[in-house]
Amino acid sequence: MDKVNDNIETVSVWLKLVTDFAVEYGFQILGAVVFLLFGLLVVNWIGNRLAGIALARNIDVTLSQFLGSAVKLVLIVLLIIITLGNFGVSIAPLIALAGAVTFGATLALQGPISNFGAGIAIIITRPFVVGNVITVHGVSGVVDRITLGATFLTGEDGEQIAVPNKEIVGQVIVNSMEMRIVESKFCIGTNVDTDMVIKLVRGAINNVIASESPHEPQVGIQDFTYGGLIIGTRVWVPGLKYFQERYAINGAILDALKTNGIELMEFGAACMALPPLNEDATAATPPPVL
Repeated sequence: MDKVNDNIETVSVWLKLVTDFAVEYGFQILGAVVFLLFGLLVVNWIGNRLAGIALARNIDVTLSQFLGSAVKLVLIVLLIIITLGNFGVSIAPLIALAGAVTFGATLALQGPISNFGAGIAIIITRPFVVGNVITVHGVSGVVDRITLGATFLTGEDGEQIAVPNKEIVGQVIVNSMEMRIVESKFCIGTNVDTDMVIKLVRGAINNVIASESPHEPQVGIQDFTYGGLIIGTRVWVPGLKYFQERYAINGAILDALKTNGIELMEFGAACMALPPLNEDATAATPPPVL
């Protein structure tokens, strides 16, 4: 019986403590929770509103989303600090702890952190935007989305290519916007009418690309060889149809040449490109005899 009375007394003491705590701090806790929840809603609205304003002013989608997210993050941190202050919690030890944790995380996560830093640099400087066709580190595709960690490309075959941002910053980036350039060249004899060949090739290319290209195809004498001329072509095609258009263009050129009886120079004719005349002041080394 004494044990039961002791337990009842213990429960009564705990109930009194809980009741006193609820009476003294209940409204303070409730107010802080309500303030935090309401603040999160306001912060989310402000971030989305800022991103919407940026988009309305024709700012890039990625940069607009980054600005909205950055503002959200800053406001949430301030909101948490204010909420902790309402509870009477000193934030000085928390700041010191956060600094120590950040230092340790920096050493342990150097790779991801460097990707995030590179991602911020890409978003701010904007060497390319969503929809551009870029070539970097030997891969090419249309920029699908840019995150802090990686840039995602869509290849011609529909494959997804994820390139870590640290592998992009500081590298040579070829940005073709929405188009890429198909370059080809072939060799003909010096006795062939080059004007006729250029006209035939340009017509064959135009039959393939129709109205897809924003620029007229470039066709002309690209270089000179021993016993022949090198005809070069440059054509702007959609980035996602690069190889498809390249094969079609080359096939159309070959058909046009065959139809008009124009033969390509064979290897036995010693077709060889000369070095640039202004490469240096010394005489060019003669080519080997074939």
